[in-house]
Amino acid sequence: MRTARLTLVGVVGLSACVLGTTLGAGVAAAAPCGNGGFGSSVPDTGSLGSSGSLGSTGSTGSLGSSGVPNIGPQGPLPPYFGVSTRSVAWVTGPLSPNRTFSRFGISGTDLGVSWDNGRGQTLMAFGDTFGDCNALGQQWRHNVLLRTNDDRLADGIRVPDGVVGDPSSGTVIAPGEPNYAQELIPSVGISAIEVTTIPTAAMSLPRGDGFRQYINYMSVRSWGSAGNWITNFSAIAHSDDNGQTWQTDQNTIRINSPISLALPAALPDVEYNNGKFQQNAYVRGRPDMADQRDYVYQFGTPNGRFGAAFLARFRPADILDLDRYEYWGGEALGWVGLAEMPDVESRVVQQPVTELSVAWSPYLDKYVMLDGDNGIRMRTADRPEGPWSAPRYLVVPNTIVVYGPMMLPNSPALQGDSPELYFNASRWSDYNVMLLRSDLSRVPR
Repeated sequence: MRTARLTLVGVVGLSACVLGTTLGAGVAAAAPCGNGGFGSSVPDTGSLGSSGSLGSTGSTGSLGSSGVPNIGPQGPLPPYFGVSTRSVAWVTGPLSPNRTFSRFGISGTDLGVSWDNGRGQTLMAFGDTFGDCNALGQQWRHNVLLRTNDDRLADGIRVPDGVVGDPSSGTVIAPGEPNYAQELIPSVGISAIEVTTIPTAAMSLPRGDGFRQYINYMSVRSWGSAGNWITNFSAIAHSDDNGQTWQTDQNTIRINSPISLALPAALPDVEYNNGKFQQNAYVRGRPDMADQRDYVYQFGTPNGRFGAAFLARFRPADILDLDRYEYWGGEALGWVGLAEMPDVESRVVQQPVTELSVAWSPYLDKYVMLDGDNGIRMRTADRPEGPWSAPRYLVVPNTIVVYGPMMLPNSPALQGDSPELYFNASRWSDYNVMLLRSDLSRVPR
């Protein structure tokens, strides 16, 4: 029981150093270092080698195999030219314009949850991240952060160098390692207890004379078959130094299922409806509507890629006070408390909904929702609670096979009267993030 108690305390706040000393580094479930067939000629590094197979499938569905270079499986950017959407450039990886392997120790990663830090800089949070595939533990980090001031997205996203102690530089540099992005939110890294902590949503809100950054993340207990995983809980971590350091607020923990551990008394009880908010997306209410502009809306889904989407709202000052959240209970009930939230009636989008992002588009005069685990689909609505349109594909399924679309906050379609929408998406086989551009005027209404 002593180890179990350490585990739960660890996932809500112990330093990565203490976790590594007490419980070990664990084994990653995603396997980008064992996904062969790419990277035979890479300008980012002259050191090629091989690595053994992890032999497992993670949330991305990437499969392990042996005999690959030490920089992972990334290949050239796959060209995609659809009716409305085209691929622009890699954001991460040795072959990206950002050369993230040599500059940040990132050979493979996914997601790229994007938000404005309140001062016009875009922050991007990534999930399980790997570096040198031949190094001990393959330089696995549970999550990392990149920053950019680039507002010309037509030729890709440029990330500046990381500088030790500089909270506006390209990444959080690990102490004593000038070219290595530091992990943000630690995890125990032990299978069947907590294998990783992955950001699913993020935003900034004013605080005092500055801005506080918030990341909503999921604690993953175990991976299952493709598209299935089980979470311990979701929670909110916050940063007052532009993402340099993060602290989880234990009052925001939403436990997904009963946990047979010695729980600290401060942790909340299990609530059935908390399971509907294990993966999330934030959006501010449209500024020209009096009944929406004072709220942040939180879209939630259960763990995995097969649940429906549900909706909560809160005033910005109450983001860390779950007792003040309201939940959409359907047309008959309106906004209710968590305990009163019904199941079917409160679904704003029917299953399956995967990792998603939501934004308000002045160009469309509608809310936009993106999701998808093979192709990328878009839905629109006049109000957060819907009704949401039928999905329309921006990236056709079974073409370049991408997932986890995360809209860039400085996309012209989210800023003014322009149809250009940019979003990050992750590619399974390359286990890296690419930038795509959609012309919303070419998407069927």
